[in-house]
Amino acid sequence: MNYRSRVLSFLAVLSTITYIDRTCISLVAAEIKKDLHIANDAWGWVLSAFALSYALFELPTGALGDRLGPRRVLVRVVGWWSVFTALTGTATSWLYLVIVRFLFGAGEAGAYPNASIVVSRWFPKGETGRAQAVIWAAGRVGGVLAPWLVLPISAAYGWRVSFYAMAMLGLLWVVVWYVWFRDFPAEKKGISVQEQAFIEENRRFRSSDHHIPWRAILRSRNMWAIMLMFHFFMYGAYFFTGWLPTYLKEGRHFNQSQMQLFATLPFILGAIGCFTGGYASDWLSKRYGLRTGRRSVGIVGMGLSSAIILTAALTSDNQTAAILLAVGMGFKDLTLPVAFAVCNDVGRSRAGVVSGAMNMVGQLGAVFLGVVFGYIVEITGDFNKPLFLIAALLLGGCLLWFRIDPEEGFNVQ
Repeated sequence: MNYRSRVLSFLAVLSTITYIDRTCISLVAAEIKKDLHIANDAWGWVLSAFALSYALFELPTGALGDRLGPRRVLVRVVGWWSVFTALTGTATSWLYLVIVRFLFGAGEAGAYPNASIVVSRWFPKGETGRAQAVIWAAGRVGGVLAPWLVLPISAAYGWRVSFYAMAMLGLLWVVVWYVWFRDFPAEKKGISVQEQAFIEENRRFRSSDHHIPWRAILRSRNMWAIMLMFHFFMYGAYFFTGWLPTYLKEGRHFNQSQMQLFATLPFILGAIGCFTGGYASDWLSKRYGLRTGRRSVGIVGMGLSSAIILTAALTSDNQTAAILLAVGMGFKDLTLPVAFAVCNDVGRSRAGVVSGAMNMVGQLGAVFLGVVFGYIVEITGDFNKPLFLIAALLLGGCLLWFRIDPEEGFNVQ
């Protein structure tokens, strides 16, 4: 196995743990709400506290990774969020939970921008899409594993213990990562001269300049299209990571065994979507050019997801609706690795700050969805009403892909 494949394995495990820890709270939401006497509208603030801090710290942590290197920054990121995962299990009130989840989000921010920095430094330009595909598919695998890890622990020992157990996964990863990884291939002992030369000669950038062109970023219509597209994307994404178990249990009246199946299925199809989208984008880029390769996958993925989620909202049969939602997530996730590959394309030596900016604006969509979903449900008594909003915004993201240009960099002169 070549060394960049080993690096990718570390990033895949990181992404898996990220989503296990992130979805843990949604899986035991019913127990927490009952124990701490929290209503759906107030619960939305718990979910949005994480999303808000995650958004606020994405860009600074991505910029920090560009300057200091992802090895040290990811140690801080994963160590911090693991501690606050454990502290979630000590919550005694709604306010305590909101504060802890806000700090949890501050810690987890920057995980994926720094993973993008690793990709930009360790992978040649023809492999960035597939590298992102593996990373994001692994995150979906985390979503698949989470119900099978979290729910049995919660049932046997209580919801608090599930957070303590999940925190240990991240702390173990930190130790191994810090000992093994190096920021650049040239710093890694054991890598062959041939592989190092191949990476360096085919990397999308060779500059070591990490100056952040703030003015160029803010003036770039292309960058605004990328950020707004991901903002709309995250309304759909946060429904699945934040609200889906509650939707299935309280909106569609599924029992625990049904929940395990239908809370898992979207992440299985999401993993397939990530693999398919990343690999298809690289293949199409090689055959038809980067612009067509990136855009086509984004347009198809978000467009079909919008239509399918709308159909699910209009479907009265519970199991059919759950299957449609899972398919909708699969198509939506075609776009996910491509969005981060575009950040590598556009950002080059500044991949951390570009992906951080995109994810920051994207996470604001998660903030709004977390709160708005709960209020719509409380006001209407209907868990399907928020899906109309999600479908409309995914359609907006689909249309923005027609403007996004992965070949358009920044003029920093």
